[in-house]
Amino acid sequence: METEGIKYAGSKLKILPYIESVTRQLGIRTVLDGFSGSTRVSQMFARLGYDVTANDISVWSETFARAYLLHDRPEEYYEKIIRHLNGLPGKFGWFSENYGGTPESGGKKPFQLKNTMKLDAIREEIDRMGLEGTDRDVILTSLILAMDSVDNTLGHFSSYLNGWSPRSFNEMTMKVPRLCPNGGHNKVFRKDIFEVVGNIEPDLAYFDPPYGSNNDMMPSSRIRYNAYYHIWTSIILNDRPALFGKAGRREDSRDGNGGSVFEEYRKDSEGRFIAMNALQDLICSTKARYILLSYSSGGRVARDRLLEILKSSGKMLQCLEIDIRTNVMGQMRLTNEWVNTDRKTCEYLFLIEK
Repeated sequence: METEGIKYAGSKLKILPYIESVTRQLGIRTVLDGFSGSTRVSQMFARLGYDVTANDISVWSETFARAYLLHDRPEEYYEKIIRHLNGLPGKFGWFSENYGGTPESGGKKPFQLKNTMKLDAIREEIDRMGLEGTDRDVILTSLILAMDSVDNTLGHFSSYLNGWSPRSFNEMTMKVPRLCPNGGHNKVFRKDIFEVVGNIEPDLAYFDPPYGSNNDMMPSSRIRYNAYYHIWTSIILNDRPALFGKAGRREDSRDGNGGSVFEEYRKDSEGRFIAMNALQDLICSTKARYILLSYSSGGRVARDRLLEILKSSGKMLQCLEIDIRTNVMGQMRLTNEWVNTDRKTCEYLFLIEK
């Protein structure tokens, strides 16, 4: 399945065939991708002919979703704009000042200066051209994909490599994104997920919440997703925010700001993890016949609590364990110990019928 996106923590690129296999025989027509992130799952469902609603609280994710799912121009229209932008001479601006480095500087910057100078020139020109709506979304998506292809990171922007990655020496070049066929029935939101599920009734809701990203019973990191991808936010908004720290993070991406309840690592007054309570509330509030939940074995989920939530919410149709390294899928028995094993690259899919 042809999709594209940025490097992304928790990307579902490798399990797209399994998601498609699990949902193929359900007879569904409408799908909600509740935490769309890099939008690869939304793209897959759209290419399969479903009517897709994509939602995420990140402005850059919204931009991606609008570009891939809602665009309304032929490819040739975008090619003309991109040729013009690629031909601009670079200039030293805000992005170069804060995120550009030279080969002699030895790394510790997310991009080489030659590419941030192109970014500065292109981002200024996009605003000058007055691009609006999905035209702007497609071009900004192209710009972010181009910068992602020449970065000096391990896939996020909370720290950078000491030495320059080989790809960082390449020339940043924009291309037309691989846009999905637009049947006119897709929708894109940037809202709290509870607001979305309370107002739509899709056949299938797919959830891959960030509840593992900084939960005390799951992962080790307390850095939130909006901090991992703060540079993409700055490219979209072009607002030149105040920065802090060695990574040059946006002030509004501090760990205490802008987080999701699914990233909450604390317990409530009754000793239950807030993130797990939120997951239970989400499943109960969702007005869909089917719910497909993803979980990665990289965390330390409270196994019994999660299974309790799932089994009490409806009929469990499938529980799949996918070993990403060997590309093997197996049917998982609920009595199996399925976390903290030696296989640290497993993904799990739980299909529920409410």
